[in-house]
Amino acid sequence: MAVTLKVTGGERGDWAVLQVSGELDLVTSPVLRQRVHDEVAEGRHSLVLDLSEVLFCDSSGVGVLIASRRLIRSCQGRLRLILPARGAVDGSHVNRVLGALGVRRLFDVHPDLASATGDRPRPLSA
Repeated sequence: MAVTLKVTGGERGDWAVLQVSGELDLVTSPVLRQRVHDEVAEGRHSLVLDLSEVLFCDSSGVGVLIASRRLIRSCQGRLRLILPARGAVDGSHVNRVLGALGVRRLFDVHPDLASATGDRPRPLSA
């Protein structure tokens, strides 16, 4: 069975952007984990994960997101997620999963790339 996850990288200003599409599950989540580690190892500590094209995410995918957050925080970096409220067929699956698990508040979530890579100061949440 083919891995149904694609991760493509790019840059936008000071931000490294990883666009993730497909299914983020037990089989594919190590791919994303490795890409995040590679970005950090190359000195990119401001990272945007565009998850708007992720159609499915299970607990191992969520685990990678939480591990990525921990890794980037450990080097005083910034992690932002792009999770459109609507889109990817009636709302982001990742958004729903993070909400259901009660971990969405851990992440700096944006609706689109322009918002995620903008440096407008936002109110700090506890």
